[in-house]
Amino acid sequence: MQSPNVSSLSFGTLPAPPSPDSPAVGRLPDLLDDDVVAAWAASGAPLFELLRRAWVPGRLTGFRRGGRDAVLVTHPRHVHQVLGVGGDRFVKRTHRARPLIGDGMIGATGEEWRSQRKLLQAPFTGRGIQRWEHHIAGAARVIADRWAERARTGEPADLAEDAQFFTVDTIWRSLTDHPLDLATYGDLAGVQDIVAALPADVGGGGELPAPAAAALAALDARMHRAIADARARHTAGAAGTGLLFRLLDAAETDPRYDDRLIRDELVTLLVAGYESSARTLTWVFVQLDRHPEVAARAAGDPAVIEGVIAETLRLYPTGWLLPRQAEADEWLDGVRIPAGTDVLVCPYLTHRDPDVWPDPDAFTPDRFPPRTPPPPGAYLPFGIGPRACLGTRFAMREMEVLLGALLPRFSIAATAPAGEPVFGLNLRPDGPFLARVRARG
Repeated sequence: MQSPNVSSLSFGTLPAPPSPDSPAVGRLPDLLDDDVVAAWAASGAPLFELLRRAWVPGRLTGFRRGGRDAVLVTHPRHVHQVLGVGGDRFVKRTHRARPLIGDGMIGATGEEWRSQRKLLQAPFTGRGIQRWEHHIAGAARVIADRWAERARTGEPADLAEDAQFFTVDTIWRSLTDHPLDLATYGDLAGVQDIVAALPADVGGGGELPAPAAAALAALDARMHRAIADARARHTAGAAGTGLLFRLLDAAETDPRYDDRLIRDELVTLLVAGYESSARTLTWVFVQLDRHPEVAARAAGDPAVIEGVIAETLRLYPTGWLLPRQAEADEWLDGVRIPAGTDVLVCPYLTHRDPDVWPDPDAFTPDRFPPRTPPPPGAYLPFGIGPRACLGTRFAMREMEVLLGALLPRFSIAATAPAGEPVFGLNLRPDGPFLARVRARG
């Protein structure tokens, strides 16, 4: 299957953009009444609730708060204009995860971002990820062995935890060439507590609460130990294929790659490498429990597994909000966007546009037929344009491998309902997903 942002899908017909002499040209976006925004702020509801109230499928809408205008972008054509062809004009003001990732690639801008991305790009191409196949397969075997024991005992377990261990194990092996041990996992898994404490909102911030700050300190210590260990092996002439060795090689010729930047890149790769895949796999397990007929088909057909992943990413894109800012006065379909306006691209709502996705709330893996290209901007679980996720192929491959190892052997049955979606820095289910695992046949 192609990476999801260029996957095929079933979609409706999009209306044409307005002509230059249309009366719509030059108008401002439709803004929510200030009273509605004030009531939302007083309620303490998450940002998503404000976006949901502002959303009108197919139209640019927005709101004003704190003296700033924000425009909500959900229509595929507008998404493509902002993230695709407008990637250099609608820019990141700052990254909400900067307290965690520092100057890592996804928080960098300008020439720094370009050079950092260029260094890491080759290992994540279609050919490049072949070097990680043995790491992915090794991590998948660990979870398959867990499930075999669970099937034997019949004890329920948290499948969200299994998804997280698998993805952390996979990225840790790919970074360091070492399988994951429980002590290291305890430090690395603390990322979820840090991410949960980071703001979902644009411009949010402040000090981390004490538990998240402690988790960050443990993560930093673990990363610096890994850097020291890899440098010792590197100095001794030991060859390594992990991404950490690629960063150490860069440090020999580029003085920017001191231990702090190497740490920031490692944490960036860790967060990007496990958060999206772990949350997506959890939602996959939830959907397969709800749709056992799809699970049965997926057990014998890799193409169905691909469709399940793609449809899950449509319904639950981890990067549910992609904030940008207009650097100068801009126009979207004849609508003026003044310089400094916050531009909020919301894949979660784009993926639920009924004009693009018939029956948008239904879980329908078969809506992804072959050789039917989507409208640009209609499907973006990993973003689109120059800042699209570097690890899309890696993420898809690790999810396909794990599900290909588990679904032919096991079925699942939830013992408690899955949690509701939480719209924080990323989109995740609230709480664990407890289920029993049974051997097939």
